[in-house]
Amino acid sequence: MSYPPPLGPPGDEPPPSPYEPPRDQPPYAPPPADQPAPYGQPGPHQAGHWGQQPPYAPQGPYGQYGPPSPGQGRGTNVLAILSLVFAFVFPPAGAVLGHVAKRQIRTSGEEGDQLATWGLILGYVFTGLTVLACCGWLALVLFGNTGDSGGY
Repeated sequence: MSYPPPLGPPGDEPPPSPYEPPRDQPPYAPPPADQPAPYGQPGPHQAGHWGQQPPYAPQGPYGQYGPPSPGQGRGTNVLAILSLVFAFVFPPAGAVLGHVAKRQIRTSGEEGDQLATWGLILGYVFTGLTVLACCGWLALVLFGNTGDSGGY
């Protein structure tokens, strides 16, 4: 395979490529200390920073902060919150979640005992009201159809 002859007079070299470094300069030279480094290149004050990692302390079962002290709150029990929410959405589930939340709170010491209690109370009250409303509707349907239907 032959290449086409170079353009221009013989002995002329092609222009340098903008994608290759100049032949008389090394591929990378750090900038002088009095000039800022180009974008993306570490400066003289950051030379050793990129390769070093800080030492990490071993962490125990509680993470780096240790077990919570008695003064710190352990957070609110999630099931206690859900029991209060479900007392309005689906009351039987609110009552069940309230019982489970109170048992978890007794064993773990989390906060949310009042939320679980209110979830229990409202869950039972709304369940009772729902059962009464269903029984009342059923009674109206049954007693409403026992009348005279016109003699057919």
